[in-house]
Amino acid sequence: MHSSRPAHPSLKRSVSDESQSSYASGATTVSRSSSKLLFGEIPLTPATTISGRSTRSSSYHNICTLVSSTNPTFLRFWLNENCRENLLAHMDQEDLPGFRLVCHDFSTRAAPYLFEYLTVTFKPSTFTKPARMAALSRVGRHVKTFTFHMPHDSNTSLPPIIDHETGAEKQFLYEPQVQIAPIVPGQERPPKYGTTEMTNLLIQQYPPVFHAATNVPAFVNAFSEMINLQHLKISCPGFEHAPKHRRTAVDYALISLRIAVERAPLYDLSTLSLLPIHPGGLLYLHPMHGFGSTATSAKRWAQIRRLSICMESIPYNSKSSRNRAQSLEHLRTLHAYLRTLSRGLTRLFFRWKGERGPSPLSLDQEPCMLPIEEECMHPSMRGEVRGPRPLRFSRMRYMELENAVMDSTQISDFIHKHRRTLVEFNFEDVKLRKGNWDDALEPLTLITGSDRWKRHQEEVMDVPIILSPIECEPRIMGPLLAEEAANGHEQVSPRHPSTFSKWLNKSPKASPQAKRSAKDSFLGSEHMRRFLRGSMFPSWK
Repeated sequence: MHSSRPAHPSLKRSVSDESQSSYASGATTVSRSSSKLLFGEIPLTPATTISGRSTRSSSYHNICTLVSSTNPTFLRFWLNENCRENLLAHMDQEDLPGFRLVCHDFSTRAAPYLFEYLTVTFKPSTFTKPARMAALSRVGRHVKTFTFHMPHDSNTSLPPIIDHETGAEKQFLYEPQVQIAPIVPGQERPPKYGTTEMTNLLIQQYPPVFHAATNVPAFVNAFSEMINLQHLKISCPGFEHAPKHRRTAVDYALISLRIAVERAPLYDLSTLSLLPIHPGGLLYLHPMHGFGSTATSAKRWAQIRRLSICMESIPYNSKSSRNRAQSLEHLRTLHAYLRTLSRGLTRLFFRWKGERGPSPLSLDQEPCMLPIEEECMHPSMRGEVRGPRPLRFSRMRYMELENAVMDSTQISDFIHKHRRTLVEFNFEDVKLRKGNWDDALEPLTLITGSDRWKRHQEEVMDVPIILSPIECEPRIMGPLLAEEAANGHEQVSPRHPSTFSKWLNKSPKASPQAKRSAKDSFLGSEHMRRFLRGSMFPSWK
C-alpha cells in the first residue's frame, strides 16, 4: 500500500524537528508510534497538541508540522470545525484510508468516520491474534456500530464426542470459563472443559473455531475496547444447513458474546439487531436463562431501546412429536426473551424468515402455547396450570411485524393495551386466521372517537406489471393516534408507498364521481379486456 502511493511528508521527520524543544522525550514517543498511522489516532504529546485558542493567535508554523500544507486559506478551512466535519462526513468510505496517509492530523480527524462501522466475520484468530487486538485497541473507541457475522457452515458443525476406548458417545456439560486461571509454579492449570479427559477429547475432535468460540476472556477484551458502542448487530445465516437438535460453534460463540457484552463497559449500547438469528440462538443470548448468567446479567440488556429480530421460521405445526415439542420450547424461549427486554423497548421490528409464524407479541393467546389439561389431572389442579403471561411493552412507540399469522382479536388486544404509548404500528404480510381487519383495528374507533382512521388506512400489494390476480395479504399501517397528537407526543410521518389506487387517482382535484368514472372506463375498455383475457392472465374474469 505504501509503494503504490507517492511519498508523503514523514511524520517522524516533522516530529524530529520539534525535538529540539524541551519536549524531546515526548517527541521520541510519538516517533516510535508513527507506525500506528494506518490503524488509528496517534497519542499526542504537548509538542504535537494544538489547542483551538493557540492556533488563532500563533502562526501556522506548528500546524504545518501536523497538516501537510502551507496554504493559509486551506488551513483556515481545515481548522474550522463545521467545514472540517462536513468534508469528512461527505467523503466516500473507500477514500478515507488514503486520506489518512497524508499527515498526522488528517489521520486523527478521519479515524472516527472510517471506523464508525466495523464488521467482523468470526474465525479462530479473530479475537486472539495479537496484531488484530493491537489494532482494535487503537480504533475501538471510534466504533459505534459493530456487526458480528458468523454463518453456519461445515466448519461450525460439531460431531458427537466419541470415547476412543469404548466407542461410546460422551456427554459434554459446558460451563463458560470467564477468567483464565493464573499459572502457579509447580501446579497444573485447571482444565478448560471441566476434566482433563474431556478437554483432551475436545481438542482432538472439535475444530479450532469451537475453541475460539469458547474463549470468553478474548471476547471480553475485544468488547472492552469498543467503549462507545451504540448498535450491536448479530448475523448468523445458513441455519438451514446446520444439523438439527445439536449445538454448533455458533451457539457457543453467542454465549461468549453475551457474557462479553454484560461485562464490558458498554454504557451507550441502546440498539440490538439479530438479522438473522436461528430459533435456539435466543436461548444463548438470554441474560437470565443462558450459560454463565449472573444476578446482574440483565442490567446491560435493560439499556436496549430498539430491537430488530429476523428469525428463522419455527414449524410449530409439525406432525412429529419431537419437532413439535422443540418448536414449542423455542416459542417459549422467544416469549421469555421479549419479556426480559420489554420494559425498555421503544421500537420493535420482528419478521419470520421463511414460512409464516405466530405473532411473538401475543404468544399467550396462541392455541399451541396453552396448557393441555390431562384427564388424569385432579380437577383442583387444572385451574393452576397456566400458559405464558401476556407481554406488556410499557414504552412501546413504534412496532412492525412481518410475515406472521394471527387472529384479529390478537391485534385488537395489542392495540388496546398499548394505546397510551403506541404512535405507529405496521402489520406487513400478516394473514388473519379468524376475523377481518375491520375487527382487528376496531380499537382505533374507540380511541379516536370516530372512524376517520379508515380513510388513512393503506392497503399495499405487489403489482408485478399492471394488474395481477394473485392473492396477497394487504399491508396495514396504523395512523398516528389522535390521542397521542393531542398529548403532544413525537409525531412520525407514516410511510407512503405507491399503491395501485393512488395511480388510478392521480389528479387531486378530481371529484369522486370523476375518479370512479375514470377507473371504470379504464377497466372497462376493450383494449384492457383483450389484454386480461390473454395467456398471461387466463383466470382473470
